[in-house]
Amino acid sequence: VFTGARASDRPPAIRRRSRPAEAPDPTRLVTLARILIVDDHAMVRMGLEELIVNERDLEVCALASSSAEALEALAREKPDLVIVDLSLPDQNGLELIKQIAAREGAPWMLVHSMHSERLFAHRALKAGARGFVSKEADADEIIAAIRKVLAGEIYLREEISQHLLQVTAGDPAREAGVEGLSDRELEVLGLLGKALTTREIAERLNLSVKTIESHRESIKSKLGLRNNNELIRRATEWWLEQA
Repeated sequence: VFTGARASDRPPAIRRRSRPAEAPDPTRLVTLARILIVDDHAMVRMGLEELIVNERDLEVCALASSSAEALEALAREKPDLVIVDLSLPDQNGLELIKQIAAREGAPWMLVHSMHSERLFAHRALKAGARGFVSKEADADEIIAAIRKVLAGEIYLREEISQHLLQVTAGDPAREAGVEGLSDRELEVLGLLGKALTTREIAERLNLSVKTIESHRESIKSKLGLRNNNELIRRATEWWLEQA
């Protein structure tokens, strides 16, 4: 498990990791796949980096703690793969994935998150990612996910793949509860759960207060909530479940 407390008083997150020196192998030329790690927790970034640099054909070209840093590193380093967390301080990870996917020559993307795979894997693939691996996964699974995505394939656990087959088959259960919310509505629900006001959410997402109020009403309707008190209670419960 690669988790840890948020780093404070730390130098800028973007940096290049040097591969330990080793004797050249004249019998084998290795083409290194370049990987950008995007996560707001320093211990997670460091844990993934230590795991990846031990692989002969993989290297970490940059680390980023926010969407802004990620986009800067993306333009500078031209990675082959971006590993993205969904909880970032300046933007929802799904929105970052959409931005990267819209770029010409976009790299492969793999989500590495603590959030529910059943709820977010489908959203991540729709946004442009090629896989989803939990932060509870062991080292072997993470490396397997990285290699599969770099090969142009999709990586999901078998249980999640079966769930997505039900989703694409139009299983009505998919539309029940939180899974029936749009990406933006889900983001608003999470921010309400973190005790942000409507105005604060509007500023955070660069949207109007009226738009956020519209999302709130839609969330209440989809979740069968009668008033704002029930909305805040449900949002708080959901956020605590994710945390």
